[in-house]
Amino acid sequence: MHEDSQKTGRNGASGPLIGLKVLEFAGIGPGPFCGQLLSDAGADVVRIDRTTAADANPCEVTKRGRKSLALNLKDPNAVELCLELIEKADLLFEGFRPGVMERLGLGPKVAHARNPKLVYGRMTGWGQDGPLSHAAGHDINYIAITGALHAIGTKDRPIPPLNLVGDFGGGALYLAFGLLAAHRNALRTGKGQVVDVAMSDGAASLMSFFYGLRADGQLSDSRADNRLDGGAHFYNTYECSDGKWIAIGSFEAQFYEILLDKTGLKEYPDFAHQLDKTLWPKLSAKLEEIFLEKTRDEWCAVFEGSDACFAPVLDMVEAPNHAHNLSRGTFIEVDGVVQPAPAPKFLDTPGKIQFSSVAAGAHNETALEDWGVPQSRIDTLITGGVI
Repeated sequence: MHEDSQKTGRNGASGPLIGLKVLEFAGIGPGPFCGQLLSDAGADVVRIDRTTAADANPCEVTKRGRKSLALNLKDPNAVELCLELIEKADLLFEGFRPGVMERLGLGPKVAHARNPKLVYGRMTGWGQDGPLSHAAGHDINYIAITGALHAIGTKDRPIPPLNLVGDFGGGALYLAFGLLAAHRNALRTGKGQVVDVAMSDGAASLMSFFYGLRADGQLSDSRADNRLDGGAHFYNTYECSDGKWIAIGSFEAQFYEILLDKTGLKEYPDFAHQLDKTLWPKLSAKLEEIFLEKTRDEWCAVFEGSDACFAPVLDMVEAPNHAHNLSRGTFIEVDGVVQPAPAPKFLDTPGKIQFSSVAAGAHNETALEDWGVPQSRIDTLITGGVI
């Protein structure tokens, strides 16, 4: 990281990554989310966009906070400009299929020849090698080969958990972690490296706990048959009389006792046998019956603040207005769009949304100025039609 002891950077950025220069080659889904995380934590991220990219849209939350430089990477002069920026960058990441950056003349070997300390992040669904490395795919496919998709859903069928597990969990988060871990090593050794992030690898890593449970005989391969997958009556969702839902996670014995107390179920002897799987369907049915007796708000009045491990199941309109989320500032509104605030929270160097999504090329000149490109060079790029 470039030395900078200040808590606030250029353009009003703040966070623990102030001074870190990142080059992002625009992609979709998890790539932009990684850029969002780095920017929210204070990094100076310049995104290389296509000249044909869409106009600014503040609803594209994962594109917030980065400067945009629009380039035609089929132009050798634009490629040379990228290499000049690579010389100044700490981190670079891209999400193209294997070989695309090499064909553009921007692969790791060329980049490291210009900047040996560069950390070069490559994120794909299947990774840079292996039989599937060049195949198309989406989150649902990446998590399918890891055991994750099989484990999530109803008894009748697996159900994709949005694209949280592969794209964002197994991809973007592991990319951000890998980039910063490799950067720490580069600071120590003076040598950068390639970080090969496969969403399938990341999704498998996220399953570590569950592979351990299975090896220990505590997890079956049947869905909705285990403690954490909707099989247990004490760890499930229940519909209320108004059609809204609540979530119960009374896993530990002391919390389970509170659940029974507040639902009046202590008088039913079968509930004393919490971990008897043969009773779970019967006990779940009884809880379904009980929770249908009140509205969600009425159950909130009964449970919230207790140690029963209870929460209302909120939609994306309700969630930002929940008292706990309001208290912690979990959501924020930027340019009329309600969106998650930067996370995690850094108490000494708080992160900040630098600005919302911008049009491609919005920082064609200012991004270069901020990265120390001389004005004479910028003028030449403008005259030559590179920017």
